[in-house]
Amino acid sequence: MGLNLNLSASLNVFKLITRPYLCLPHHTVSTFADLPIPLDSVLKEQGKKADIRAVVLDKDDCFALPDSNEVYKPYKERFEALKQAYPGRRLLIVSNTSGASSWDPQRKLAEALEKETGIPVLSHNDKKPGCGSEVMDYFRKYPETGVTSPAQVAIVGDRLTTDIMMANMMGAWGFWVKDGVVPLNKKSIVGCTPSIGSKSLADERIVFSNGEEFRGVYMGKRISAKSPDQLLTPLSGRY
Repeated sequence: MGLNLNLSASLNVFKLITRPYLCLPHHTVSTFADLPIPLDSVLKEQGKKADIRAVVLDKDDCFALPDSNEVYKPYKERFEALKQAYPGRRLLIVSNTSGASSWDPQRKLAEALEKETGIPVLSHNDKKPGCGSEVMDYFRKYPETGVTSPAQVAIVGDRLTTDIMMANMMGAWGFWVKDGVVPLNKKSIVGCTPSIGSKSLADERIVFSNGEEFRGVYMGKRISAKSPDQLLTPLSGRY
């Protein structure tokens, strides 16, 4: 296969210039095995009004190695617990490879992933972060999920500018798997950093440094915190 280009991410990343909070998670965990079950329990402990009825999972580097459909062994117990907590169509895989029309037009990858995990895989035309409406169309198609609003959905993934940005753009809850299967220091959070004139979007991004300190530049102002949660409250009313 050729390059798996993501036009949706390339276009939507420009929104971070004026709305950098779009790539901030509502909750951060180190690995998939650290996800709270149910997911809204940790939000309620923080005093947030949350009623999560369905969960969207990223695949690559979230619960499986890239190019693998098998749940990463250390995460299998948590994966099965999620299936029990969100049965049937309340658990959905949304990937920018499996099920993406530009990469998997015949759904061969999606069907193989469904067979391996026992979880539905969304067929979608737009890649994350731009497929929020397709996610909601899916849940509304199956009323047994109980989902009537994006605020009843959680997005779980390892990418700030695809998974978490989609969550914020659609009005869902974003759970960031910080380390993923591949260690953070061996992958990039932002796949590309296009420029606007002489200004690089890298100046606006948020990165983790040495696995602990959350720091970067917001609209020309340097920020620093021990975790992204320290930054959320002043940035958006949803946090």
